[in-house]
Amino acid sequence: MHRDQPVTLSVLIPCYNEASTIDRTLDAVLVLGEQLAPDRIRLQIVAVDDCSMDETFARLTARAALAGDGMLIARHDVNRGKGAAIQTARDRATGDIAIIQDADLEYHPGDIPAVIRPILEGHADAVVGTRFGAGSHRVLYFWHRMGNGGLTLLSNMFTNLNLTDMEVGYKAFTMRTFRLMHLTNPRFGIEPEIVARLAQMGARVYEVPISYHGRTYAEGKKITWKDGVAAFFHILRARLSSSRQQQLPSE
Repeated sequence: MHRDQPVTLSVLIPCYNEASTIDRTLDAVLVLGEQLAPDRIRLQIVAVDDCSMDETFARLTARAALAGDGMLIARHDVNRGKGAAIQTARDRATGDIAIIQDADLEYHPGDIPAVIRPILEGHADAVVGTRFGAGSHRVLYFWHRMGNGGLTLLSNMFTNLNLTDMEVGYKAFTMRTFRLMHLTNPRFGIEPEIVARLAQMGARVYEVPISYHGRTYAEGKKITWKDGVAAFFHILRARLSSSRQQQLPSE
């Protein structure tokens, strides 16, 4: 990516029933914006409320009124899933780089500069975080870790990538890479689908260690073992539909 001109970073925030954390997430993203400003990186926040049943959308609306042009919000009339919210955010984002930021602060925006650095330096078309590198992480569920490892291995077998954490939520892209992705999955299956499309389009993919502050189910964690089982079929489906993915043109 050429750095002669200022770069706009679009932070995409899919939200569902996150009234208890969304203000803290937005505050952390805005602090990030102040840190990035000296590097001539402008910040755009694109938040999509996936028909929350709590005060999430009201909080987003209030924050957007204060933020002005720097924050865009949208709302789904029915709950459609994380993948659908990401695709809605993609449709509205106008930045040069996009990164997906969960609203629950399991991933802290303080890691964003490290995640987007390979893109800014021109080495990568996309960057995938990993919770199993040098970053600190909360110790939680053994079987989640085993399931993640198995799904990452299966994904790597089909994509010929060597990722360590396919299911991680922190993924960043140049906007031209992101817009070219053939994305169809409306729910958590968006994670393996994104990885599959990156491989199919021939994108340059980097992996960067991040910290992870996981939640328990009592604290609001949403993904379950059923999503893990479904991910197996999402990986196969993405492979079978590979002909629908265009190649990424060389710059």
